[in-house]
Amino acid sequence: MTGAQLAMVAGALIATGLVLAVWRLAPAQPDLADVLDRLGPNYQRRQAAAAAAPAGDGKERLGLWAMRHLPAGVWGRVPTRELALLRIPLSRFYAEKITFALLGLVLPGLVTGVYSLMGVQLPLVMPVAGTLIVAVGMWFIPNLNAHDDARRARAEFGRALGAYVDLVALERNAGSGPRQALEVAAGIGDSWVFQRVGEELARSRWSGQAPWDALTSLADELGLPELADLADIMRLSGEEGAQVYATLRARSLAMRTAMLTAEQGKANEVSERMVLPGTMLGVVFIGLILAPALLRLLSPS
Repeated sequence: MTGAQLAMVAGALIATGLVLAVWRLAPAQPDLADVLDRLGPNYQRRQAAAAAAPAGDGKERLGLWAMRHLPAGVWGRVPTRELALLRIPLSRFYAEKITFALLGLVLPGLVTGVYSLMGVQLPLVMPVAGTLIVAVGMWFIPNLNAHDDARRARAEFGRALGAYVDLVALERNAGSGPRQALEVAAGIGDSWVFQRVGEELARSRWSGQAPWDALTSLADELGLPELADLADIMRLSGEEGAQVYATLRARSLAMRTAMLTAEQGKANEVSERMVLPGTMLGVVFIGLILAPALLRLLSPS
């Protein structure tokens, strides 16, 4: 490395240090979304879940350190509903972001070292820019993973919820009360969806909260409108004594129809994507058949 390159690196490090010092000493601007989230009714529950995580895990300790020392604005938009649905503590999510970012800082340096061993000297700008780009890109990988996993979890929740609504309808038709119907139906299944609903109903029983209010809060927290619809139907049954058996059966049928329509739409999209490869294969096959005849016609006699 030449003297000019060493001077550039030293200047960049000094400038980075000054920027970090000013950033640390500057008055903090509270993030409005973070403040409102801390004032929300579910914040204490998420904090308790994060505190219940194993303290001996290095990733958990890194996440807790980041939560205490780094400002809230540095994380960007945190997928709170997705993490709550997946039951991923906020500390683990922060630790994953830091881990991916550090990995992004290291990878370009390793690639540059491999090129140096091969005798290829890259300009200083390339590894520096590559490091920043890769680190920023990998910083958002946990967000993408959370959204993708939550999308699949919501689809699974919707399929299980259709069966749960049918079970609640059968319990109500058998003469069970609204709370008893919800709790008995939740105890029948052994999937994580039934367990999650059962835990929320048990918590509402011990806290004296109405079960439909608990399900509404859970639906808002996890972003599950189908569960909120079930809570509204059961509220009519519990507060006004309405007969909801037919309503519940109609709701479960509508949910299954919607899921079937969505699956058919996905199948049609896959079929449409296969049209072009199939057409190209047919064109190639026809070309192979016609090529000998065309060569004989074009060849001089």
